[in-house]
Amino acid sequence: MARMHGKKKGQSGSTKPSGKTSYSWLTYKPKEVELLIVKMAKEGKSPSQIGLVLRDAYGIPDVRVVMKKKITDVLKEKDLIGELPEDLLALIKKDVALLKHQEANKQDMTAKRGIQLTESKIKRLVDYYKKTGKIAEDWKYDPKKAGMFVE
Repeated sequence: MARMHGKKKGQSGSTKPSGKTSYSWLTYKPKEVELLIVKMAKEGKSPSQIGLVLRDAYGIPDVRVVMKKKITDVLKEKDLIGELPEDLLALIKKDVALLKHQEANKQDMTAKRGIQLTESKIKRLVDYYKKTGKIAEDWKYDPKKAGMFVE
C-alpha cells in the first residue's frame, strides 16, 4: 500500500504469528490475561501499549488467540476505553506539537506543511469514525481547542 502523502511506497509492516490455534507453550488462562489487560489499562496504558507489554514481558503473541476477542473489546466491556480512538488521539497530539512549534517559529514553512498534512489525516479519520459510529456525528476537530485532548 502506498503512503497517503508522498510518492514512495509504504514500508512493509510486521506479520502476525502464523496459525490461529492456541499455543502449546502458553500457560496463561483467558481470565489471567483479562486481569492483566485491566490492570495495565488502569495504569493508563493504551491498547497498543498493552499489546506490546503482553508480547514482550509475558510472552503472549496474540491476545485474540487466547481470549477469542481483541484488547479493545475487553476494555469496552470493563468501560476503560477512551471516548476517542487511539490513532486519532495520536494524530491530535502530533498536530498540537506542530502548532506549538509553529507559534514559536513563524517562518518554518516545513512545519506549516506538516500541520496541513496532519489535519488532513485527522479530517479523513474523523469522517471514517463518524461513518462507523465510533465517534458522535456532531464531533468536530478544532485545532485551537485540541490541547484539551493532550495530557
